[in-house]
Amino acid sequence: MTMTVFDELRERGLLAQLTDEEEIRELINNGKAVFYIGFDPTADSLHVGHFMALCLMKRLQMAGNKPIALIGGGTAMIGDPSGRSDLRTMMTTEMIDHNCECFKKQMSRFIEFGEGRNDEDHSKAIMVNNADWLRGLNYIEFIRDIGVHFSVNRMLTAECYRQRMEKGLSFLEFNYMIMQSYDFLQLYEKYGCNMQFGGDDQWSNMLGGTELIRRKLGKDAYAMTITLLLNSEGKKMGKTQKGAVWLDPQKTSPYEFYQYWRNVADADVIKCLKMLTFLPLEQIKEMESWEGSQLNQAKEILAYELTQLVHGTEEAEKAQESARALFAGGGNAADMPVCELTETDFTDGKIDILGVLVKAGLTASRSEARRAVEQGGVTVEGEKVTDIKTSYEPSQFADGIVVKRGKKSFKRVVLA
Repeated sequence: MTMTVFDELRERGLLAQLTDEEEIRELINNGKAVFYIGFDPTADSLHVGHFMALCLMKRLQMAGNKPIALIGGGTAMIGDPSGRSDLRTMMTTEMIDHNCECFKKQMSRFIEFGEGRNDEDHSKAIMVNNADWLRGLNYIEFIRDIGVHFSVNRMLTAECYRQRMEKGLSFLEFNYMIMQSYDFLQLYEKYGCNMQFGGDDQWSNMLGGTELIRRKLGKDAYAMTITLLLNSEGKKMGKTQKGAVWLDPQKTSPYEFYQYWRNVADADVIKCLKMLTFLPLEQIKEMESWEGSQLNQAKEILAYELTQLVHGTEEAEKAQESARALFAGGGNAADMPVCELTETDFTDGKIDILGVLVKAGLTASRSEARRAVEQGGVTVEGEKVTDIKTSYEPSQFADGIVVKRGKKSFKRVVLA
């Protein structure tokens, strides 16, 4: 017996909270869900935090359901208080519109968008911007028509507001739940949207929407939250020391993206394979018993699959070859992060290893570089460097040399 879409979502550990399991199961298994997921256009690229939502949209569209990507062009002018301790910076319409364009391009790798709004094919995705109905609202009409359905006492019990109450919650942010609920009502009326998905931290806002539809229209709509992608220490995944892991190759190269997943903790690899890849569950279950070097193989599979999803097969293969070349200790694979030296970096025609490490950003200072060399943590072209006086001439950088600190930090250093 083949597994239904709903059962597969559960089996992969994606489902958190649901308003009505039976109805939701029925709708998504039969391709009858018209569902939306909201995206905040606060940057010009999506990041790993959006990955789960994109994969969910793809899975559901493959089963015949219709995705609506809702861009929060109107709500971005307010800012969502969920999971935040500070007030968001306001954005201009131009910034928001530019970011929306970038999002659509990235989303098209995951889901198929239709040409028109009333596309023949039911499951083609559409992208809409809540600025279309939020920016022109009349305040008095809005609070009389919509605000009357919300109880302040009940809103204040919502987790997202409780966290902010200690630091001070502005009235601007307090409106967020009402706005998000109004979005759901609008999408229900305009596009027959009967379901909303989002991260588990959005639960109260989503319930606000189903309740508003029931009160205004006497109809049922449904909400389901997806498990947040946390590592084994309970922290959100997708952050590095340099910041977010972006889906835009200009912000996070395919190589760095690959390396991020190649380096996940042993405890997280199976969970990531289940939640984020489209590999069959049977194949992933076989990996559950893997240990040691086999686990590294599982991480390679994870990194390859996700890089292929976001950047395509060619980039995924290039990234994998580069990573393997580096691991083998040689490899001048062209796709590695590069540091360029100029004439001014050389003194009397030479640069020492400490200077190379600092210039490449592998250490913050010469003293940190000295310690790294003395502790045996530095290799150049696969050979360990133990003498801090080791120096290099410009000609040695003509084809680039791979400088590595520890297991995971490296640069291909070339002469500009």
